[in-house]
Amino acid sequence: MSTARVFVARLSGCAVFDPAGDRVGRVRDVLVVYRRNDPPRVVGLVVEVPGRRRVFLSIGRVTSMSGGQVITTGLINLRRFAQRGGEVRVLAELVGRSVTLREGGTSATIEDVAILESGPGEWAVDQLFVRKPRAVPTPFSKGSTLFVRWSDVAEDAAAGQPQSAEQLVAAYNELLPADLATSLLELPESRRIEVAEELSDERLADALEEMPETEQVQIISQLDDERAADVLDQMEPDDAADLIAQLPVLRGEALLDLMEPEEADDVRFLLSYDADTAGGLMTTEPIIVSADATVAEGLALIRRHELAPAIGAAICVTLPPYEPPTGRFLGMVHFQRMLRYPPHERLGTILDRSVEPVSPETSAAEVSRRLASYDLVSLPVVDEHHRLVGVVTIDDVLDYLLPDDWRSADHEGTPPAGSPAAASRRRGTVAARRAGHGTA
Repeated sequence: MSTARVFVARLSGCAVFDPAGDRVGRVRDVLVVYRRNDPPRVVGLVVEVPGRRRVFLSIGRVTSMSGGQVITTGLINLRRFAQRGGEVRVLAELVGRSVTLREGGTSATIEDVAILESGPGEWAVDQLFVRKPRAVPTPFSKGSTLFVRWSDVAEDAAAGQPQSAEQLVAAYNELLPADLATSLLELPESRRIEVAEELSDERLADALEEMPETEQVQIISQLDDERAADVLDQMEPDDAADLIAQLPVLRGEALLDLMEPEEADDVRFLLSYDADTAGGLMTTEPIIVSADATVAEGLALIRRHELAPAIGAAICVTLPPYEPPTGRFLGMVHFQRMLRYPPHERLGTILDRSVEPVSPETSAAEVSRRLASYDLVSLPVVDEHHRLVGVVTIDDVLDYLLPDDWRSADHEGTPPAGSPAAASRRRGTVAARRAGHGTA
C-alpha cells in the first residue's frame, strides 16, 4: 500500500483497476466520517462503473492509490451507492466550506483535502489546502493559500454542511456533459441548485440536455427568469422545447419572450408539432450550404468543436435562403463521401440523392424504421414545398424510444416504439401544447 499523501481533487476522475489491470471504473468522490477527537476517517470511494452507475468501494478493498490510478482487490459490490447518515462526500460537501483558523481567528475556504494512509486499509484526512480571502479582493488575487492540519481549523457550520459551490464547479470543469449531469443528480437537492447557479450558461445547458425532464424542471424552476432564458438560449432548440413544455404555461411564455428572438422562434416552431412525429423530434439547426460550396468548406464546418457528432455527420444542400425553412432542398452530403473527393470539388456534384426526406407529420416509428433500414445517422425533414425545415438525428430518436429512466443503470427494459410510455415522454399531445402555448 502506498503511503503517499493523496489530494482528493486530483484523485477525482482517476481510473480504478482490478489486480489483473482491467479498468473497472473512475473515482468520483471520497467518503469520510467525522470522529470526536481525530481527523475524519476515510471509509471508501464513490466509483462510477460502466453504465454510469455510482457504487461504493470500501477503502479496505483499495490496495494502492498512486500515479493517478487506484488499484483494488477486484471485489466491488455493484449495488448502487446510497449515502448513509454521518457520511460526508469530500468533493460534494466538504470542499468549498468555510472554516476559521484557530490561530488568528481568520476565515478561510477549503479548496482541497489531502488524505494519508495511517495503516493497512486505514486512511484519514491529513491536511487541508485552504485559501484566506484578501482584505480588499482584486480581480487578479483571490487571497493567500496555505496547508493546515484538521485540528488547526474550526468549521463555521454543522459538520458536512456545504457553504460554497465554487470549488465543486472547478472539480467538475473537465467532465463531459453526460458525466456532469450524473454528478449533479448525485448531489442533495439544495446543493444541486447551488452548483447549478455557479455553472456557466453553456455548461448548465449541456448538463440539462442530459437530465430527465423532472430534474430539468426542478433546476430551471429555481432560476430567475433572466438566467433561465439565457440557459435555454444555449440549449438545442428541440431540448429547449421539451423543457419549456413541462413548465407552467405562464412561465413558459415568459421565458420564450425573454429568449433571443431567433432561438425563441425555433422553439415555438417545434412546439407546433406533435411529439411523436418527425417535426416533434427534429432539430432546426443542421449544417446548410449552397450547391457551390466546396468539400474543403464543408469539412471546415463539421470540424467545429461545439457541433454534435450526429449533426456533423452530414451537410444539407439547398437553394437560398439557407435558414429553415430554406429554399428547395437538393440533397445531403455525408462526411465520408466528402473525404473521397478533392478539396475543390463542389458539394452540389456529389449529393447523395438516395436519402428520401420525410415530412414533419411522418410518424416517429417510420422515422426510426428508415434510420435503421438505411444505416443513417440523420434524416432531412421537408415541408409541402420541399423546403428543409430540420433534420432528425439518431440521438433524437433514441431519446424518444428509450424509457423515461433510461439514464438509470437499474432499468432493464424499454417500451416498444409508439407505446404510450414512449409517446408521452416528450412534449405531450398537440392539443395540450396548442392550449398551453397558443401555437397552431
